Amino acid sequence: MAKDLYFNKEAQMVRSAVRDFVKKEINPYVDEWEEAGTTPLHELFKKMGDLGFLGIRYDPKYGGQGMDYWAECAFLEELGRIDCGGVGMAITVQTGMATPAIYEFGSEYLKEKYLMPAIAGDMVSSIAVTEPDAGSDVAALKTYAKKEGDYYIINGSKTYITNGTQADFLTLLARTSDDPGYHCYSLFVVPTDLPGFQISKKLDKLGMRSSDTAELYFDNVKVPVENLIGKEGEGFIQQMQQFQHERFTALPTAYVGVERAIKRTAEYLKGRIVFGKPLLSKQVLRHRLAQWMAEAESLRALTYHIVRLKEAGQDVTREISMGKLLAGQLMNKVADGCLQMHGGIGFMNEMWISRYMRDAKLISIGGGANEVMSEIIFKTSGL
Repeated sequence: MAKDLYFNKEAQMVRSAVRDFVKKEINPYVDEWEEAGTTPLHELFKKMGDLGFLGIRYDPKYGGQGMDYWAECAFLEELGRIDCGGVGMAITVQTGMATPAIYEFGSEYLKEKYLMPAIAGDMVSSIAVTEPDAGSDVAALKTYAKKEGDYYIINGSKTYITNGTQADFLTLLARTSDDPGYHCYSLFVVPTDLPGFQISKKLDKLGMRSSDTAELYFDNVKVPVENLIGKEGEGFIQQMQQFQHERFTALPTAYVGVERAIKRTAEYLKGRIVFGKPLLSKQVLRHRLAQWMAEAESLRALTYHIVRLKEAGQDVTREISMGKLLAGQLMNKVADGCLQMHGGIGFMNEMWISRYMRDAKLISIGGGANEVMSEIIFKTSGL
């Protein structure tokens, strides 16, 4: 396999351990968690933290494993073997969305108080950026953090917040001034046990049903000034960098999930006899599956190219945006096509393919919609 050209022994050990964990500690419970509309994250994350899964690249000083981007890629590929999208999304919120800014820009105080417990699985974290009137347009945020003495007073609301009903702390982006431009936003670590914080409601989603998603409300929440991540006014820039971590996490899980869907569909077509022959004998279906396999392998190659660039310390905004755009298009195309190949039974909720189709849709929306990715690609291509 080509993977041997890229993944060292450490990364392969990560792969083996995570694959075993997914098989034994996640997949047997997926149906139960999907039905419940939530995953017991404190219990799950503690198990993962004990095994070192929640801080693959983070410095051992903070409880991380100190490994490279290849090890992280192997970790993410194995999350693609989870039998639903929601659990993997909840995990990557912890590892690739809520904690990177704390690790890269946070004070030693924030790293000790929040990052280390998150890596250990003792705290559940969430990223709080999206608002009712500000999704892809991050600059339209209205949630305000006003400095008063030794505190910032936060007022506003956030929505579509993954892990929102279980989070012990939020990495939250808020406006800190009315000045024009992008230096009027700041990132904060906001504990969810502070007075004035409220979970307005748990949201009912089309897919990703094992992942709890919430609408949050902040009414004069007093956050200590030491919970500011980095410098005031730098939050927008920090968040844009964080988006690259978030969007990258979607790529390995996407092509692994696509390949699994294709293989499971091929197995179904082998056993489905129509007019005396297996459906897989139809050349049009075989060629369609082959085309999707080629596209999945192309996405894998792009992802490995991105990992090489990340290892070299280069800016990968353009390439990650390309990957996420292609991943969203491919997942939705394959989900729709594989369900069609299953016929009527594919339309039943009891079938894995119906869940896959519901879950696949989010990748084209969350973390930056396809249209936003296209704009970034255009602007960074010098066209």
